[in-house]
Amino acid sequence: MSRNNQLFYQIAIKQIPNVGNVIAKTLISYCGGVEEVFKQNKSKLLKIPGVGITIAESILSFKNFERAENELLFLEKNNIKPLFYLDKDYPNRLKEIEDAPMLLFYKGNADLNNSKIVSVIGTRNATEYGKLFTDNLLKELKTTNALIVSGLAYGIDVQSHKAAITENLPTVGVVAHGLDEIYPREHKNIANQMINNGGILTEYLSKTKADPQNFPARNRIVAGICDVLVVVETASRGGSMITAEIANSYNKDIMALPGRVNDTFSQGCNYLIKANKASMITKPSDLIELMNWDIEKKIKPKQHKLILDLDPDETKIVDYIKQKTKIGIDEISIDLEFESGFLSYKLLDLEFKGFIRSLPGKVYEMV
Repeated sequence: MSRNNQLFYQIAIKQIPNVGNVIAKTLISYCGGVEEVFKQNKSKLLKIPGVGITIAESILSFKNFERAENELLFLEKNNIKPLFYLDKDYPNRLKEIEDAPMLLFYKGNADLNNSKIVSVIGTRNATEYGKLFTDNLLKELKTTNALIVSGLAYGIDVQSHKAAITENLPTVGVVAHGLDEIYPREHKNIANQMINNGGILTEYLSKTKADPQNFPARNRIVAGICDVLVVVETASRGGSMITAEIANSYNKDIMALPGRVNDTFSQGCNYLIKANKASMITKPSDLIELMNWDIEKKIKPKQHKLILDLDPDETKIVDYIKQKTKIGIDEISIDLEFESGFLSYKLLDLEFKGFIRSLPGKVYEMV
């Protein structure tokens, strides 16, 4: 296997003792690339912030390149996509987090940069109350086309994945082990279904077991990749509370389902609400309203009333922008053959009428 492959060095740097995600990204930045990290001498490494004698010597003495070669073969054989933190397909929401994984491994087809991402988590000892709420939540979210993320664990996690599949919503499971296995084994069938409409995501190399210390690290991905975290049921301690605290530190929106004060698996949710770390969710529409994802429904009647007010040129512009997610003014001008001054006037008029909105960089999208 050629060592000119950048992925080879991305995998190799993950294995260097004492080099975590933050230090790895610092090294890559200061050295000018991941391959260049392995070419530095000791004196240059010691000039990099956060790199002391121990880390420098770990880099200089690293020899286990065979592991990286084997991993490259594994990824290719199993159609697993690597996502380096500088890649355009890497989850943008994770890029905002300092300790986000330098390298992720993904098997699936969902867009990890979906415009709406909801992480749904909860206890492994889910009650019928929690399961029913999860099913109803996912049924309501069907209209949003949101990506549903969870941890593929027993209880609320797997319930959210199953409900997403039922509602034909993409769903991604973040796991705490390599992609050569599925843990727990009982969820292998559901995982295979998810790969066809969603996927499985991890930061761990193959042959990495689901050891206890991997789960809190997995939880930071679940917390960081979403727009809003929903805690359905949890005791006052446990993985869901850890994930909620991480999400709170990331300034994510958090929602929690309240329950009776004497119910063990509602105590964590009740605490999050009481401590103002989570908004209360009692019905699925609470989430949609909190995230302003219902705005499109609210403006549709207005658009229908105004459609008759559009002249032929405005109609042409609206029909064109509808076909695009976001589009720049120059591309509109070229494709529609409109003079730039005239087009700017028409775009401003359409914005006032509530059909489109302008974004930074003279980019436009439908409201």
